Amino acid sequence: MNVQLLNVLLVLFPLFGALIAGLGGKRISNQVAHTVTIAGVAVAFAISLYFAYLLFVQHIGVQDHNLYIWGLTGRFRFDIGFLVDPLTGVMFLIVTFVSLLVHIYSIAYMAGDPGYKRFFSYMSAFTFAMLMLVSANNFLQLYFGWEAVGLVSYLLIGFWFKKESANAGSFKAFLVNRIGDFGFLLGIALLFNYFGRLDYLAVFHAVPAIQHATLSIFPGTQCSVTSLICFLLFIGAMGKSAQMPLHVWLPESMEGPTPISALIHAATMVTAGVYLVARLSPLYEYSTTVLNVILVLGASTALFMGLIAIVQNDIKRVIAYSTLSQLGYMMVALGASAYAAGIFHLVTHAFFKALLFLAAGSVILAMHHEQDMRKMGGLRKFMPITYSTFLIGALALTAVPPFAGYYSKDAIIEAVHLSHLSAAPYAYYCVLIGAFVTALYTFRAFFMVFHTNERFSAEQRKHIHESPGVVKIALIALAIPSLLAGYLLAGPFLKAHGFLSSILFVLPEHKQIIPLEPFAMKAFLIDHLALLFALVGIAIAWLCYSRIPTLPDKLKKRFVWLYQLLVRKYGFDEFNQTVFADGGRRLAKLFFRGDANLLDHYLVNGAGRRISWLSSVLRHLQSGYLYQYSWVMIAGIVIFLLIFAL
Repeated sequence: MNVQLLNVLLVLFPLFGALIAGLGGKRISNQVAHTVTIAGVAVAFAISLYFAYLLFVQHIGVQDHNLYIWGLTGRFRFDIGFLVDPLTGVMFLIVTFVSLLVHIYSIAYMAGDPGYKRFFSYMSAFTFAMLMLVSANNFLQLYFGWEAVGLVSYLLIGFWFKKESANAGSFKAFLVNRIGDFGFLLGIALLFNYFGRLDYLAVFHAVPAIQHATLSIFPGTQCSVTSLICFLLFIGAMGKSAQMPLHVWLPESMEGPTPISALIHAATMVTAGVYLVARLSPLYEYSTTVLNVILVLGASTALFMGLIAIVQNDIKRVIAYSTLSQLGYMMVALGASAYAAGIFHLVTHAFFKALLFLAAGSVILAMHHEQDMRKMGGLRKFMPITYSTFLIGALALTAVPPFAGYYSKDAIIEAVHLSHLSAAPYAYYCVLIGAFVTALYTFRAFFMVFHTNERFSAEQRKHIHESPGVVKIALIALAIPSLLAGYLLAGPFLKAHGFLSSILFVLPEHKQIIPLEPFAMKAFLIDHLALLFALVGIAIAWLCYSRIPTLPDKLKKRFVWLYQLLVRKYGFDEFNQTVFADGGRRLAKLFFRGDANLLDHYLVNGAGRRISWLSSVLRHLQSGYLYQYSWVMIAGIVIFLLIFAL
């Protein structure tokens, strides 16, 4: 079958499902709504499997097709088309597979919700937007998918719009992403200004020709054009993939239903920035400066966001900060030019992060939508399937062999360790310590929820039970790749001639830092520091939250300053509130007073008052008395004579 036609069908089937479920209204039932959306995503997943067969078995090569001309002006042409290559194939599989399982899971989770059909419509539209983003062959279409993902995420996070917190969370996500998207748009504009084209392949071929070009932003200074384009585009990636300081929106996305949290955090919106940098590797490789920036920001996000997760008590927020931390790991890999390792971690992370979110949703369902871990405990005996799958996800996230996260996460740490970039030592120690932090907060949540004493009422205890069948199906389907995907995919992703070797461009001087195949294929590497740190983190979590449950409170009182710093999330929210929100209001009031006092009072109304005053003065000269007029005439003559005399 024609590849171009298949690509069109792949992206349109989820859109058709979204339109039917969203516009059907009362004419369709809830069952029809979830059936058409699930069917649309299932067809997309089936086509993704066929693409994987063509790309990785038949080796059909890169398929770059333009569908039609969107705009034509002078010598500039803007096309709409699709690029199908191994990177696109990987993203197709991940997006459609996770989305399909989340759709199935949502049948039970959203049962009885008045917005049931609207929810499935939004989810299917979200899948369509992400598929458009990853299949684009040019920056114009990429920008369409980029903005569509942001728009639908706003609708999904604020799905329960009657909750003030949901409205605030969706608005915060929308605003923060607009900051990143503004930089992204400037980057595309600058790129178009220098290259005259927006097609990926045309831009990539022209990059070496302008690698030494400079421009002046401020008088007397010169900046590399390539570095500026890469940095502006990376600002967009920072927004979507929630890198510091544009990370503040991601924890607020927890206000949406749990399936949405899984979809956003595992395989769609937050991976868009990682995909973008990997896709543009032929551009980023020519800017060592921006690669160092990516290393620093990614490493800082990986470590410091993980630390915040240690003090969170909402089960979904713990996993949300975990997402922030893992996105930092992916960015670190990209900064170290280990693009394949970054995409490999994106794939494994999609499986175990979706699994953790859906397992958390299973717990929340059993606890009647209670999310505070301090009100849980001892759920292991009530929910054996959820317990087992959550444990698999936790071990994968913690990077314990042979679970999936071990291969991808440790490959990143090793790549950074071998890097010669100036920011690499800082990044290495951040991600190494981050391995300990990840294990600590992950198993803190695990022990608080499933072990320790029961911290819920006897009445709640009567109603706690394992989740419905569709939930268990989704959990088991995600647990399998969370266990096996790392071992099975490490070689194909990381070896010298792997899945993505022909797509991800790396300069010769950077190739030495890519992890070698022997490292990737080791099933157990006990002497590796990252694994040792992870095991120590698990042991401390077990000690603090299972054996000596009073120890965390003692540590909290002993290090109250550190606890407050983490609870306040390093003050980012306070800073944004004080400087941008309150500062914006104060600036608006200042301009309002300036408008009212200067423009209205002195200029507009003042002109009328001055004329009235001048009229009242001149009115006294029109007295009608002849002697007054004579004195005025004499005074005038005297003044003129004095002027001429002097």
